[in-house]
Amino acid sequence: MKVLLLADVECKALWDFYRREELEGVGLILSCGDLNAEYLSFLATMASVPVLYVHGNHDAKYSTRAPEGCICIDDMIYNYKGLRILGLGGSMRYKDDDWQFTEDEMRARVRKMRFPIWRNKGFDVLMTHAPAKGLHDGEDLPHHGFHVFNELMDKYKPGFFVHGHVHMNYGRDHVREDERGNTRVINAFERYIIEIPDK
Repeated sequence: MKVLLLADVECKALWDFYRREELEGVGLILSCGDLNAEYLSFLATMASVPVLYVHGNHDAKYSTRAPEGCICIDDMIYNYKGLRILGLGGSMRYKDDDWQFTEDEMRARVRKMRFPIWRNKGFDVLMTHAPAKGLHDGEDLPHHGFHVFNELMDKYKPGFFVHGHVHMNYGRDHVREDERGNTRVINAFERYIIEIPDK
C-alpha cells in the first residue's frame, strides 16, 4: 500500500497548485501534526482514502474546528485493512499549553494503551508528532524526543515509526530516515511517500 505521510508544512503541490496525479495510487494518508485543518479536509475530499491524524503542539485549534472528513487516532490503535496504527500526538512540554507533555505524562498515556496494544497483538506503525529521544530530535527543549517512544519500538518492534515536529528546513543536519532495530524511522516533514506491504 502506498502511504502519504504529512507534517508541519502544507505541501504546495497538494494544495495551492494541486494536481490530481500527486495523489495517484495513494491508499492511506497519515498526518503527524501541525497542519491546517482545511488542508487535511481538502485532501480527505480529493483523495477519497482515509486521512488519519494526531495532534501537533500547535493543534489546540482543532478543538474548535477539527479537520472535516478526517479521523483523529490520538491514544488509540486504528486498524486499516489489517494495518495497526498507534497514534500519540503532542510534543515535549516547554510551556503550559494543550498537546504538550512531560516525559512522565507521555509515559502515562502509553500505559493506558497497554490493553489496546495487547488486544491488537501489537502494532505495525507508531505515529507521533514528536520524535524519539536521540532519533531526529533537537537539543532545545521544544524539540526533545521522548524516551518512551524508543521503549515502544524496542518492545513491540513495529515496522515503521513516523513523526513530525522537527522541520528539515531548520538548517540542522537532519535526516529523513533512520532505523532502530527492526523499525524504519521516518520524519514526515511536508510530505513523504512510503510503501507498506499489504497485510
